[in-house]
Amino acid sequence: NCETAMFNVETRTLTLPMWEKMDGSLYDMLVGHEVGHALFTPNDLESVLKKIDPEGIVSEGVAFDYLNVVEDARIERLMQDKFPGLRRDFVRSYNDLFSRGFFGDTDTDEIENRRIVDKVNLHYKVGRLLNVQFTAEEQSVVDMIE
Repeated sequence: NCETAMFNVETRTLTLPMWEKMDGSLYDMLVGHEVGHALFTPNDLESVLKKIDPEGIVSEGVAFDYLNVVEDARIERLMQDKFPGLRRDFVRSYNDLFSRGFFGDTDTDEIENRRIVDKVNLHYKVGRLLNVQFTAEEQSVVDMIE
């Protein structure tokens, strides 16, 4: 009983939700995403956070939110390159989750006012459905993530 899929890189535990209306594509996307963490995410995220913010200026929770969004984009690309058959599952599943309102209010004005980390997440998960607009400064961050 959980809200979303997750992989604990320290204990190597994969947790999957038992959602209603969970078809094979959604299941494969969730497993593919979490296996991506198992294969590609370092198990010592504390050291990664220290490299990103050695002075500890940003709260650990905020830093982890940003790291998680960037890491999700990275591992999803790696998994789809390694297993091209997953591409269809990712597209179909994110379209399905989008139509269910999984990503919250996606009104253009509402998206514009979100934190950059949320806009980046939408861009990588459902960018083909939304035209997420970034300021020039934000776009430079997206370019670094690419």
